[in-house]
Amino acid sequence: MTDWLESKPGAVMVHLRVQPGAKKNEIVVEETRVRVRLQAPPVEGKANAALLKFLASRLGVRRAALVLVRGDKNREKTVAIRGLTPAEVEQKIRQ
Repeated sequence: MTDWLESKPGAVMVHLRVQPGAKKNEIVVEETRVRVRLQAPPVEGKANAALLKFLASRLGVRRAALVLVRGDKNREKTVAIRGLTPAEVEQKIRQ
C-alpha cells in the first residue's frame, strides 16, 4: 500500500492535494502523494463538490460513497471511500 492510501474499517482513506482552477480535471500520482487538478474555482465549496464528483466518476461509484473527512478549506484533503478495497482504489486512481 502507498503513503496516500489508508485502510480503515468500512472505508478506504485517500490523502490528496487539490489544485483548483486547472485547465482540465486530472489525477497525477506522484511517489508519496496524489495530486488532483480541478477546473472548479476554490470558492464556496465548488472545488470540494467537483472533487467528490470527479473521484466518484473515476472510481465508478456513486457520489454518496465518498465523504470529505478532512481539509474542507485546505488543499490537503482526506476522502473516505466506501464499497471498494484499497487495491481497487489504487488501481482506478492510477489508470
